[in-house]
Amino acid sequence: MEASLDIIVRSTEIDVNGHVNNAKYLEYLEWGREEWYENAELPYEAFLKLGIQTVTVNININYRRECRQGDLLTIRTYPGRAGRSSYVFKQEIRNDRGELCADAEVTSVTMDMATRTGREMPEELRSRFPV
Repeated sequence: MEASLDIIVRSTEIDVNGHVNNAKYLEYLEWGREEWYENAELPYEAFLKLGIQTVTVNININYRRECRQGDLLTIRTYPGRAGRSSYVFKQEIRNDRGELCADAEVTSVTMDMATRTGREMPEELRSRFPV
C-alpha cells in the first residue's frame, strides 16, 4: 500500500538561502508517514489498543533538488522491509514537475508502551509490508 500527500511550501519553511530548510524535509516525511498510517487504518489510537508505540530510529535522506516557497510537493510513502520489531518506509518528495527533490529510507521500531522496550511488530502492521 502506498500513500501520497500533497503540500504547498509556506513562507515559514524557507531558510536564509531562499529554499526549504533541510529540517523541514524531515517534517514533510513525517507528515507522509502519518498519512500512510491513516490510510492503512492504523492511526495512533489503533497502536494504543495494541499497547505499542512506534519510534523512528534512523533516517537516511538524499537532498536532490531545492524546493521554494509556493511549490506544490507530493510526498510518497510506501513500505520497504520489515524485521522482527523494525520496519522501513521508503519515501520520496517530488515537485509538480515530477522532479525528485528528496528520497529517504526511514527505520522505525515498535516499542511496548509499558516497558518502553522493543517489541515484536504486531500482525496488524506486519501484514502491510512485503514478505
